[in-house]
Amino acid sequence: MRAKVQMIAAMLLFGSLGVFVRHISLTSGQLALVRAVVGSAVLLAVSFLSGRRPRMSAVRRNWKVLLCSGAAIGFNWILLFESYRYTTIAAATLSYYCAPVLVMLLAPAVLRERLQLSAVACTLAAVAGMALVAGAGPSAAGQPRAALGLGFGLGAAALYACVMLLGRFVHGLTGLESTLIQLAVAAVVLFPYVLATDGLDIASAGTGSLLLALLVAVVHTGVGYWLYFSALPALSWQTAATFCYIDPVSAIFFSALFLGEQPGLWQLAGAALILGAAFGGEWWRGRRQNSAPTPAADSAKNR
Repeated sequence: MRAKVQMIAAMLLFGSLGVFVRHISLTSGQLALVRAVVGSAVLLAVSFLSGRRPRMSAVRRNWKVLLCSGAAIGFNWILLFESYRYTTIAAATLSYYCAPVLVMLLAPAVLRERLQLSAVACTLAAVAGMALVAGAGPSAAGQPRAALGLGFGLGAAALYACVMLLGRFVHGLTGLESTLIQLAVAAVVLFPYVLATDGLDIASAGTGSLLLALLVAVVHTGVGYWLYFSALPALSWQTAATFCYIDPVSAIFFSALFLGEQPGLWQLAGAALILGAAFGGEWWRGRRQNSAPTPAADSAKNR
């Protein structure tokens, strides 16, 4: 029961992320940098306090994969935050949840797996769902910004899919250890990017935005990931995969409650198709691996 409560709490934190991002005046790059720096520091503290310091020998063996996946996480966050700002939280979240379907399509090329009929079916369902989300709802009607927001969300999903596939090549590290290193890498990679583009003058954003940014970094990242990885070993992959969908469902609920973004009937139908396709993709991969499906695990790691 404790593990289930921890998992639900983590998913609710991830689902509320977009509402907080909307009220932060930092650029997406600056916010991603703050989140990476503070989030990795929190996870490092958790590792030392729990006596589970990262095993540097395993880190050295996996450094190439961790470098690539860490960089992908950083820019994935930037695109996701941009998506939140250009379209509704619901549309941004749903476009982001196309990532497991992308994994199914890319797995044959990257992991030398056969393309299954289930992958084709899930892809068609996700495409139909995105068409409904893009063509319905208050954010889509006559607003080019919404289309750009969906594009940012799909770009974030593509990077998220890359992280999930790269995760298959990480060996000898726990989920918490690899996430800690990935966030640290993201911070190192994002620093010169933000310096060259947005600048590091984050203090000009104001006290309110800085406090919210720290909240996102400490609570939604550090605490959220700690709750997630603490719960994951005690849950079956079916339960973990199912609980991960509290994240997008709660995101839609929170955006309607706090931002007044009421989804229409067609948008809800699109949501059902996308989430059904994503869940089908995770279920299929979980059965093939006979373990916790990678997309479900990385779904939480990259929000």
